[in-house]
Amino acid sequence: MEEFEKALESRDCQRILEILDDYLEKIENEDELRAFLEKVETLILKCEGPDAYELAHEIAHIYAHLGELDKGMEIYKKLAEKYKKEREKYLDALYHLADACEHFGIPEKAIKAYEELLKLEQEVGNKREEALTLAHIAINYAELGELDKAITTMKKASEMFNKLGDEKNYLISLLDLAHFYYETEDYEKSEELIARILKSPRDAEIEVNTKIVEAEVRATQDDFKRAFSALRTALIKALEVNNEELFTIGLEAVYEFITGLFEEKMYREVYENIYDLAEAFEEVNKEYVKFFTAIGELAKLKEGSDNNYNSIYESIEVNELKELLDELKKIGTAVLNIGV
Repeated sequence: MEEFEKALESRDCQRILEILDDYLEKIENEDELRAFLEKVETLILKCEGPDAYELAHEIAHIYAHLGELDKGMEIYKKLAEKYKKEREKYLDALYHLADACEHFGIPEKAIKAYEELLKLEQEVGNKREEALTLAHIAINYAELGELDKAITTMKKASEMFNKLGDEKNYLISLLDLAHFYYETEDYEKSEELIARILKSPRDAEIEVNTKIVEAEVRATQDDFKRAFSALRTALIKALEVNNEELFTIGLEAVYEFITGLFEEKMYREVYENIYDLAEAFEEVNKEYVKFFTAIGELAKLKEGSDNNYNSIYESIEVNELKELLDELKKIGTAVLNIGV
C-alpha cells in the first residue's frame, strides 16, 4: 500500500504498472477498488507517453469487468482533450482512443475516432498512416456487417499501400479483402485474391492467415480435402519458422474449423481428412499426432462407427489437449448415443 502511495505521489506511471497486479490482489472490497481507480485516473492524466496509455488500458479493463466500460473509455477521451492543441500528441491520443474502442468491441465509436484521426493525417500528408487508418475503418465496418463499405474502404487502403511500396501491409489488405469477399459469398473474388497473395513474396504470418481464409472458402464449396490441406499447410508453416504465437493462431483456427463441422454433425468430413493433419506431426510432436487422430476417432464415435477413441484419448499425456477433446465430445449427440 505504501509503495503504491509513493508511486502516486511521484507520478510514476511505470511503477504503478509494475505493482498493479499485486496491489489489486490486496483490495478487499468494491469501495476500495473504486477509490483506487479514481486515484489512478487522476495519475494517468498527469503522465506522459506510452505508460499513460498502457495504464489507461489496464484501468479500462477493470471498468469493463465492473460493467462500466464507458468510464474506462472516458479516460481516453480526457487524454485526447488534454492534447487537443498539440498536433502530434493529439494524433497519438486519437489513435489510442480509436484502438481502445476497437479492442473493447465498440466499432461505431472506433470508426468515429478513426475518421477524425484520418482528417488530421490527410492534413499532415502522412500517406502511410492514412492508409493504416483506412484499413482500421474498413475492419470496423466489417464488424458492423457493413461489408460493402468495408470493401470500398479497404480497397482505398490497399491502393495506397501498393503505391507506397509497403508490400507487407499491401498483402495484409488483400487478405482482409479476401475475407470480406468470403463473407459476401463472392468466393471467386476471394479465391482470386488468395492466389495473388500466395504468389507474392510473403512472411510466415501472412501465409498462415491466408491459408486459414482459404480453408474457409474451400469448406463453403464443400471441398473439405483442400480445406484441410490448407489448414495443414498453415500449421506446417508455423512449425517451420518456429513461431509459437503463430502456431497457436493456426491451431485455434483448426480447432474452430473442426468445432464447426461437429456442430453441423459433419463427422465423415472430419475423419476422412483429419489424419493428414496428424501425419504432419509424425516427426515433430507425437502428442499432436494422437490429438488429431483422436479427433478423427471421435468423429467416428459420434457417427456411430467402429472407433479407437477411448484408447487414444487415454494415451494422450497433455491435459490441455484432452480438455479440447472433452469440449468436442460435448457437441451434439452421437448416433445411437454409443459411448457418449
